[in-house]
Amino acid sequence: MKGKTYYYTDPLNDDFAGTNINSKQLPPRYSYLPKSRVRRAVAWFLHHIVATPICYVYLKISCGQKIVGRKKLKPYRKSGYFLYGNHTRAAGDAFTPSVAAFPQKPYIIVNPDAVSIPLLKRVVEDLGAMPLPNSWTLQKKFVEAIETRVNNGNVIVIYPEAHIWPLYTGIRRFTANSFAYPVNTSKPAFSFTTTYRKRRFFGGVKATVYIDGPFFPDASLTKKEQKQDLRNRVYFAMEERSKLSTYSPNSFILRTEEAPAPLEAVPAYPNESV
Repeated sequence: MKGKTYYYTDPLNDDFAGTNINSKQLPPRYSYLPKSRVRRAVAWFLHHIVATPICYVYLKISCGQKIVGRKKLKPYRKSGYFLYGNHTRAAGDAFTPSVAAFPQKPYIIVNPDAVSIPLLKRVVEDLGAMPLPNSWTLQKKFVEAIETRVNNGNVIVIYPEAHIWPLYTGIRRFTANSFAYPVNTSKPAFSFTTTYRKRRFFGGVKATVYIDGPFFPDASLTKKEQKQDLRNRVYFAMEERSKLSTYSPNSFILRTEEAPAPLEAVPAYPNESV
């Protein structure tokens, strides 16, 4: 597998997904919670009967993926929880939550790009995509939809690194902002960390996903402190698991006027306003 070299300047915001999708504004009346029973039934069938088996087979064939720790999720299948993962693949990160959370349907917080392709928009939504609001008008509806979903026993999936760095083996720093959701709903958070090693016979990488948790908000702290504390615990769990990676064909180099420095030199804890 021939690797690539990626040059970055901002580890928080640089993105190497390479999708080049022309992102569209969500309409002011965009619905995060479709009311049609027919659409909900079609969405259930599409995800459980069609998509999830395809996801499982694709992940096995493409990277021999194995998930370790699914049993940790079982006690919370009916009460709802949050999954936080490292963002290192396009299709792999879209498919893994469906296999990890099965028989529950995960709802994945995505960039509006994901629902900007006209012919695929409805399918992507029915498979669980929840696009980030790009207007203040939709912000309240978005938060209410997340809380409704998780309080109904569903799974909410968040990639706090926000941007894809293909097959990157470290954990990039991320803010505590997205941890407001488990804090406000008192629901547990789990980390799921994708690690890589070289595939022995077929070339490419072999992926192993480790699930850790549950991590509950610490009610003895203020809400701001709870978010940061929860972020730290999830971050450290992901960081420890990432050390199990032994191979990536790609290189990531900090672009500076001085000699390049590895990403691990970036502080794990940015000064945040949350």
